[in-house]
Amino acid sequence: MIPRPLSQLLWRTLAVACVALGMIGVVLPGLPTVPFLLVAAWAGGKGWPQLEAWLLAHPRYGASIRQWRERGAVPRRAKWAASGMMTLSAVVLLLSPLALWLRVAVPMAMACVAVWLWMRPEA
Repeated sequence: MIPRPLSQLLWRTLAVACVALGMIGVVLPGLPTVPFLLVAAWAGGKGWPQLEAWLLAHPRYGASIRQWRERGAVPRRAKWAASGMMTLSAVVLLLSPLALWLRVAVPMAMACVAVWLWMRPEA
């Protein structure tokens, strides 16, 4: 069993890393923001309740985090953006010189994620 101070430090480290990745995602096209903030809120709930509360109350991203927690909801705009990025990634991957199995397996995995994503309720 991990001692409480170490456990809290690990949860906080994960939360801060995910907030940092989310902030990078705000300015870097193709890197999602909200999924990282979802993980940050989850990790914050385990080791940093103040950060979790701040994320849930955030004026721009708090509603998305709360909707995910309450209903597993994903906004339609986010579904379209994710689907578009996965399609673009699949096309680039298919045109790359990688092994055939990789050029087929990764787009298939992305297709499964897209189906799962579109089956989620909308915000």
